[in-house]
Amino acid sequence: VKEFILLGLSENQAVQKICFVMFLFFYMVIVAGNLLIVITVISSQCLNSPMYFFLCYLSFVDICYSSVTAPKMIANFLVENKTISFVGCIAQLFGVHFFGCTEIFILTVMAYDRYVAICRPLHYTTLMTRRVCGWMVIGSWVGGFVHSAVQTLLTTQLPFCGPNKIDHYFCDVHPLLQLACTNTYAVGIIVVANSGMITLSCFFILVMSYVVILVSLKSQTSKGWHKALSTCGSHITVVILFFGPCTFIYIRPSGNLSADKSVAVFYTVITPMLNPLIYALRNKEVKSAMRKLWSRKVGSENG
Repeated sequence: VKEFILLGLSENQAVQKICFVMFLFFYMVIVAGNLLIVITVISSQCLNSPMYFFLCYLSFVDICYSSVTAPKMIANFLVENKTISFVGCIAQLFGVHFFGCTEIFILTVMAYDRYVAICRPLHYTTLMTRRVCGWMVIGSWVGGFVHSAVQTLLTTQLPFCGPNKIDHYFCDVHPLLQLACTNTYAVGIIVVANSGMITLSCFFILVMSYVVILVSLKSQTSKGWHKALSTCGSHITVVILFFGPCTFIYIRPSGNLSADKSVAVFYTVITPMLNPLIYALRNKEVKSAMRKLWSRKVGSENG
């Protein structure tokens, strides 16, 4: 097999035109929103805490992550011939798992940062130094790369000799396993174990960190409660939106691909789009930094 055909979200022409407009708008919001957060954090002096350091990388990963699948999906809504080369398909598979897994690790690191900030405030500056934060981000990238390399290598070893229609809008492990001309049970188990272990263990760490945070807040005043929950609230929202669909798809052997591709829209498009909205709209410091950046830009243009 030299190329695959991506069947996409729908084969109805009218639905495809609506989807084209809708997803093009979503993708523009993803790139613009996340780019705005990256520029704001880099250029603002007051956003130099570890939380914003991680948020900057999360936004950058979101842009890369959605760019692996969204442009191809959007283009395919308008064309009759929805093909993707074998190499392009494998590259897309690698990119989805690389950036997706990196995002999972960065979200986990952000939860640890919130735990230290709320439960061990006196040790925060010594525990979360710029060097430690840098190593955590490097660890997230390396972890994502290793995970993705395993998934990609396992898939490329399979023989593809017959059907080449993928019932999805991007190349993923489960749809490709169904097209292989051999028994993929063993590979399927390894793939599910690999993805499932990472997703579940990170989710467990996240839940435990928030349980510890909530327990430690029992002695706090209502003002302390409110402040802590407002800093954690946006992160919890993102975690639920991202981990819920990921767990649904990667923790079980795939059966219904049409259900899988609808759920996949959440973590490849919806969550990257909502991340900047959730973090920027709920955060006074980010909003104030954006205003300063905007007024500085307008001032320099007028001057």
